[in-house]
Amino acid sequence: MNLPKYTFNWKGAVALFAGGIFATLVLSVVAVGFQIILKKDIQNSGFFSIFSLAFMWIAVVAAFDYFVCRPETGKKLKFNFSSANFYTYFLIFPMMFGMMLIGDFAVSQIPTTGFFFEEYYKFFSGLMKELTKNTFVMIASVVIVAPIFEEIVFRGIIQKGLINGGMKPQSAIWISSLIFGLVHGNPWQFAGAVLLGFVLGTVYHKTKSLLLPILLHFFNNLISLMLLEFSSSESFAQAFHISEWLTLIIGIAIFSVFYYFFITKYKSGNKTLNIAGQTH
Repeated sequence: MNLPKYTFNWKGAVALFAGGIFATLVLSVVAVGFQIILKKDIQNSGFFSIFSLAFMWIAVVAAFDYFVCRPETGKKLKFNFSSANFYTYFLIFPMMFGMMLIGDFAVSQIPTTGFFFEEYYKFFSGLMKELTKNTFVMIASVVIVAPIFEEIVFRGIIQKGLINGGMKPQSAIWISSLIFGLVHGNPWQFAGAVLLGFVLGTVYHKTKSLLLPILLHFFNNLISLMLLEFSSSESFAQAFHISEWLTLIIGIAIFSVFYYFFITKYKSGNKTLNIAGQTH
C-alpha cells in the first residue's frame, strides 16, 4: 500500500489546532444562526452534539492533510485499515483488557477530595452525568465517532508522523499517548488514557493498521459506558465490589502474558499473525 510519508512537528501541531479553531467558529455561527433565524436552540440537541464532534475531528484531519501532508508528500492523507486474522485479535483484546484494569487502579489513586481536586471532581462528575442522560448520543459519540477520529489523529497522524520524522517508535508511542491523555482535560481520564494509548500505539506500530486500535478503542469506551450505565462508576473495583489492588494484580497478569506473546510472536511474514492484505 503506497501511503504518504508525512512527518509531525510544530507545523503539524499548528495545523491540528487551527482545524479545531475553525470548526469551533463554524459550529458557533451555525448555532447562532439557528437561534436568530429559526428561533431554535440546537446546542443542547443530541443530533447537533454528534454532528459537532464529527465535524470538529474532520476539520482537524482536513487541516493536517491540506497544510502538511500534501505540501510535504504531494499526496492526499491516507491510512491503512487492513484487517487481521483471528489469532491477532485473540492477543490484543485481552492485552487491552488487562491494561484497562491497570488503568482502573491508577485512576483510583488520584485524589477526589482536598484542594483543587474536590471542586474539579464535582464538576467533572456532573459533566459525565449530563453526558450519560442520552444513551444514543453517548454511544454514537463516545463509542463510535470518538474512537475512529482519535485513532486517526493520535496514532495515524501524530505517532506515525513522529516516527516518520526519525523519532524512536517507543518514544513516539509514549508522546502521542501523553498528548492523548492531556486532551481529555482532567487527571482521572488522563491516567487511563495514557496507559491505554500505549497499548493502542503499540498495536498500531506493530500491525501498521489503524483498524485494530480503532476496534480496541471501541471496546474500551463501550465497557466504560456499560460500567457507567449499570454501576454509576467507570471503576471495575467498585462495580464488582473487589479490592483495587486485586484489579491491579489481575490486570498485570493478563496484560503481561498477552503483551509478551504479541510482542515476541507478531512478526512480518509470520503466517499465524500476518496482517491480511499487507506487506511490511
